[in-house]
Amino acid sequence: MPAGFQQIGQQEAGSRNGLTGSLALAVFAAVLGSFEFGYNIGVINAPQEIIEQSYNATWMQRQGTEFPTPIAPETLTTLWSLSVSIFSIGGMISAFLVGLISEWLGRKKAMLLNNILAFIGGGMMALSKVGQSYEMMILGRFIIGAYSGLASGLVPMYVGEISPTNLRGALGTLHQLGIVIGILVAQVFGLDSILGTAEHWPVLLGLTVIPSILQMILLPLCPESPRYLYIICNEEGQAKKSLKYFTGKQDVSEELTEMKEEKRRMDMEKKVSILQLFRSKIYRQPILMAIVLQLSQQLSGINAIFYYSTSIFQKAGVEKPAYATIGAGIVNMVFTIISLFLVERAGRRTLHLLGLAGMSGCAILMTIALVLLDRVPAMSYISMIAIFGFVAFFEIGPGPIPWFIVAELFSQGPRPAAMAVAGFSNWTCNFIIGMGFQMVERLCGPYVFIIFAILLLVFFLFTYFKVPETKGKTFDEISATFRRNPSLLDQEMKPSTELEYLGSEPDA
Repeated sequence: MPAGFQQIGQQEAGSRNGLTGSLALAVFAAVLGSFEFGYNIGVINAPQEIIEQSYNATWMQRQGTEFPTPIAPETLTTLWSLSVSIFSIGGMISAFLVGLISEWLGRKKAMLLNNILAFIGGGMMALSKVGQSYEMMILGRFIIGAYSGLASGLVPMYVGEISPTNLRGALGTLHQLGIVIGILVAQVFGLDSILGTAEHWPVLLGLTVIPSILQMILLPLCPESPRYLYIICNEEGQAKKSLKYFTGKQDVSEELTEMKEEKRRMDMEKKVSILQLFRSKIYRQPILMAIVLQLSQQLSGINAIFYYSTSIFQKAGVEKPAYATIGAGIVNMVFTIISLFLVERAGRRTLHLLGLAGMSGCAILMTIALVLLDRVPAMSYISMIAIFGFVAFFEIGPGPIPWFIVAELFSQGPRPAAMAVAGFSNWTCNFIIGMGFQMVERLCGPYVFIIFAILLLVFFLFTYFKVPETKGKTFDEISATFRRNPSLLDQEMKPSTELEYLGSEPDA
């Protein structure tokens, strides 16, 4: 599951402002996009069998014969996998455009206009049954995926830029919390006692437009990001008004001074293209780390749990798999909240290693439980514990951590390009898992999670030997690590700037 881009300010000094009502309103309005993103991850899971039956009915009706033949299982699996995974293709494409769109339209206007995609995608999914068209369903999933890809970048960017320095980390992580709450709400509404029925599943999918409606009501009440107004648009007067709105103070000279210093450094530092990230020696190591960390998030198998947890619980012998899926969603939300308090204390690298190791162990335990299920019925409970543990360890480390580190590995110049590459990598892996998991599961049976366990072990070793701790270090200190040390674990730092290095050494 993709976690989002967090805009991090360059200056750690500043006034310790509190959470004002106007700031809370703006953050809530923005995070509605994160909620909708999460809702569309979770909504496709519970009604899988019912929607597949609808696909089969459409297939048979189109034959126009008295005795139509049902859809072949392989074809149905392909259609369903496409319905799930095309969401990621939409996100993959739009995530690559976040930087361009946010600079062109601004953060606020881009979020507002992004809701057009939500209305189109949600409408097509809701009307697919009436239209007797699984093509409408698939296209609707693609469009809502494009919405989610943009939201995954725009929301944390806006929230990070409007937050005071002392609250930026806490408020920025609300993006991830919004996603997991959205997943949980979708799982609850997908119960067969609520909307997960043959009659109401189109309503379940169409509800995705509700957060968009609410956002379009609330977000116009809030101003644009002051950082965007001043640093990008050079509108100092509008930036002051925005700062006064968010801080509740009349004197915002300290905040404005911070932005002026950030703009000065940004003007000095050249922007870096995606191609230069791979060609320049100082960016090659961090961009490789950024990509592998995104792979560790998505190839961990977590989206196989999110997308197919109901069917996994069924095969594990759980009597009411939908309720078990909701239990996994609650665990997901609780441990996301816990991770918010741990990340600045334990450190990024430590939590990521802990999460990878724990997930690998749970994947092995899940495999053992599924293999022994026929002989030992009690193994169904072990499989549930393994899945809950898998989700918990994900939110401790591989869920939130990769995005924190990607944002910290790069300074202002290369950060937009690095985030585009990281986002593209994340959504691409999301697509691969969504499209291929059921097919691989058919081939491997209960041993499918051994594949994820092996991958998690590989990512653990990479993180242990290659990824440095970034907690408590400035961007210049982190950049100096890559310039000076062949080993990334050598943490001895010397004060220098990336700008000086770029001036002294050409791209490789």
